[in-house]
Amino acid sequence: MELIFKLIVFLPLIGTLIAGFGGTLVFSKISKAEPASNDTNGDHHEYTGPVWPARLTTVLLLIAAALSWFVFFDVMSSGKTQKVELMSWIHSGLFAVDWSLRIDMLTAVMLVVVNTVSSLVHVYSIGYMSHDENQPRFFAYLSLFTFSMLMLVTSDNLLQMFFGWEGVGLTSYLLIGFWYKKPSANAAAIKAFVVNRVGDFGFALGIFATYKVFGSIEFDVIFNAAGEQAGKTINFLGGNFDIMTTISLLLFMGAMGKSAQFLLHTWLPDAMEGPTPVSALIHAATMVTAGVFLVARMSPFYEVAPMAQTFVVMIGAITAFFAATVGLVQNDIKRVIAYSTCSQLGYMFVAMGVGAYGVGMFHLFTHAFFKALLFLGSGSVIHAMSNEQDMRNMGGLAPHLKKTYLMMIIGTLALTGFPLTAGYFSKDAIIESSFAAHTGMGNFAFWMLVIAAIFTSFYSWRLIFMTFHGRSRGPKTVMDHVHESPNSMLVPLYVLAAGALFAGYIFKENFIGSEEVMFWGSSIYRATENEIIHHMHSVPSWVVYSPFVAMVTGFIVAWFFYIKWTGLPVWLAETFAPLYRFLLNKWYFDELYDYLLVGPIMRLGRFLWKRGDIGVIDRYGPDGVAAKVVDVTNRVVKLQSGMLYHYAFAMLIGVAFLVTWFLFASVN
Repeated sequence: MELIFKLIVFLPLIGTLIAGFGGTLVFSKISKAEPASNDTNGDHHEYTGPVWPARLTTVLLLIAAALSWFVFFDVMSSGKTQKVELMSWIHSGLFAVDWSLRIDMLTAVMLVVVNTVSSLVHVYSIGYMSHDENQPRFFAYLSLFTFSMLMLVTSDNLLQMFFGWEGVGLTSYLLIGFWYKKPSANAAAIKAFVVNRVGDFGFALGIFATYKVFGSIEFDVIFNAAGEQAGKTINFLGGNFDIMTTISLLLFMGAMGKSAQFLLHTWLPDAMEGPTPVSALIHAATMVTAGVFLVARMSPFYEVAPMAQTFVVMIGAITAFFAATVGLVQNDIKRVIAYSTCSQLGYMFVAMGVGAYGVGMFHLFTHAFFKALLFLGSGSVIHAMSNEQDMRNMGGLAPHLKKTYLMMIIGTLALTGFPLTAGYFSKDAIIESSFAAHTGMGNFAFWMLVIAAIFTSFYSWRLIFMTFHGRSRGPKTVMDHVHESPNSMLVPLYVLAAGALFAGYIFKENFIGSEEVMFWGSSIYRATENEIIHHMHSVPSWVVYSPFVAMVTGFIVAWFFYIKWTGLPVWLAETFAPLYRFLLNKWYFDELYDYLLVGPIMRLGRFLWKRGDIGVIDRYGPDGVAAKVVDVTNRVVKLQSGMLYHYAFAMLIGVAFLVTWFLFASVN
């Protein structure tokens, strides 16, 4: 089994190294690429470079995905936590960290999610990126991203997790800004990188605090000692703070950045500047779920930090509501799905905050299928519409894109929680668990999630109706060439659609049902007084039916708005113009941050540049006084001719000067 674990983790890295370093060398068989789209890159010439990097990385990821499913069922049957020691890593004084792989049920779930979605994204990208001249670089980045995520989920200590954490941050920057010639792509990549660094600063402080308190960052050590620190305080800046609450909040700050939670969410929609496969990879199952995984992994900490749990619930509920309201009015097909991701992540954190860690992980698991399906389906639409992403320029595509239309319908049904689909089992369970918490914050979260469910249903069906129904609003030159995507793009959609339909029903008993305790084993910790799973199965019937009512309500309103009375949305937007602009501009968070942070920092930088660099350094530095000294030195150096008689002549002058000086000195 150790060999299988190593192959799962390192096959993507092998693909990265070979494709990245060898992909640009012209020694492979050149073949004609399949016709496809490359989003807004704009280069539609035939690709004539090597195609083997795409094939190689894809095959390696498919192997890793197959092995991940094998490990998933093996761990599920055995229930054991296994470790694979790779190497001695860092030893400095009393601080010692080894590099090893931790394989338990929580890890096994993430291996399946990450490698399955990543391998399907690789397959999809073969067709989608077939015209892009930087294919080898793109597939190398994809595989490196997957490797970094695998390092994160298999970590056995906080430092190793931080290594993977920063790895996905770096590779997401590279992928979002893949088309670096586009200023908007560069800006989006920098924004994602900077915002995530804010959260990562908190994560780093949490790691430092953990080592300070426990003397270790190894999971087994700190988890076993977490209960001993419950209720204890630490003095910081003259104040006493609860140790476990402080550490848990610092770690959650990292989760807020990586999982785009309220206040640190602004990078997520702009990440749509990357190719659509990147959007699916980042937003569906990998980078944005890292924060959810972190909280689940650190469940022994949060179980003894109730104030931190309350904060997690509050942020998750606000995020779910906020992102759903913004999604109501977005017109970019990918941005609608991006805000949906942000909202669904809020659902997951609510489950984590009320102690229903398995429920949150269940939604992470099912969400990976239907959200990747929606993103890749939107890519198929963009491909058919010659890179058009504005839904206002679409419409009437159902007869032209029958397969894509069906796949998007399945994804929408799962997202909105249609009975017996994957989202029905996982999302409804989160809503029930928030009510079952029987706390003030839990009740707040319950109503926020129900309202968000109404909005989710509305904007999801709004996307379907605006894109596939009604009259065609696209240019005739574009509509005349609308065609279905190639099989390399459609086959991954079929696989994801199967997961969106059946993953919830097949695995519900394992994740949140009667087999839940045995399924998770020791990978997730719940205190003895945590009976949230028991309580959520005994909530009132009106709570159970509330998500279904929300789904139907959103669908009916969307049908009236975009099928029955198509002029109503325009009338509402004009009548309630301030509210419409407020939502369209994403609650003005970008403008607020620009005013409070970006603007002042830019002005400070400009002041230091003009007054510091130009006024001081350039004036008195290399281009100022120092430059004059160097110039004089250069002139003096010219006297060093290397001729002996020149030096003898200089010595004679010196001797004559000394003799003259002594003569005059003796006379005086």
